[in-house]
Amino acid sequence: MSSASVRFASLGANLQASILMTLSMATFATNDMLTKFATQSIEPVQIMAVRGVMASLLLFLFAHWRKAALSFSVLREPAVLVRAFADICTTLTYLNALRHLPLANTAAIFQALPLTITLGAFLFLGESVGWRRWSAIAVGFAGVLVILAPGVDGFNVYGLWVLASVVFAAMRDLATRRMPPNLSSPQIALVTSIAVTLTGFAFLPVVGWRPMSGSVWIILVFASMTLACGYALIVAAVRLGEMSFVAPFRYTILLFSIILGMLAFGERPTARETLGSLIVVGSGLYTLHREARRRPASSAA
Repeated sequence: MSSASVRFASLGANLQASILMTLSMATFATNDMLTKFATQSIEPVQIMAVRGVMASLLLFLFAHWRKAALSFSVLREPAVLVRAFADICTTLTYLNALRHLPLANTAAIFQALPLTITLGAFLFLGESVGWRRWSAIAVGFAGVLVILAPGVDGFNVYGLWVLASVVFAAMRDLATRRMPPNLSSPQIALVTSIAVTLTGFAFLPVVGWRPMSGSVWIILVFASMTLACGYALIVAAVRLGEMSFVAPFRYTILLFSIILGMLAFGERPTARETLGSLIVVGSGLYTLHREARRRPASSAA
């Protein structure tokens, strides 16, 4: 075991989970960047299908390497089926909203997920959530709203579809937390990837198939790699740490997206986006600070 692995293993479960969640958000943001390149040539649903096949293959090989290959016994676990169902519903409801709402409005509404997860962890998992954690999550959400500045006129009936997607996404993560210990993270991630891939193929007849150039295939290969890594990292993070602690680190995807947008597309954050980013970073740093003080005392945050 390398020295870096030893140092990582010495951290508490929550701190390990926060690192894994942040890394997963970085990989998902990279995947979004690659997907944005690909959308210039093909439809998003086709991207979901093709990218999903390759990501599922990578996860299958990784699970096999970890001696955790998918078997029908895994599919008999209720939590696995609930998670797969919730992930499919998350994709369907989010895509339906995305067709009719501006991207900023859709993304802003979806950032209610950490608050929803924390509430679900409090109600259904019995996690202790102190006022400081609630405050950190609320401040992080405020930072997201500052970055995206969603207009009130953008919240209509399709905004309710986004809220439905948030509920299903929270259900997915709560089900992940309920997974039996004998199931490995690669197995769970593989089921999710297959579910999303089938969703893409289900919608493909509606939009039709477009021929893909070699450059698009290369982009999707790298996108599938980041997607597979993101799935595996986020499953590990959710299973390892307390959900109310890990939730605020989901906001970091917006920070990575801003940086990648600058590098890849020449986008420049406005003063409002910079302020919001600082608020998001501050909420995460405060949560880490509270955890560092909490661990020696073994008391609730």
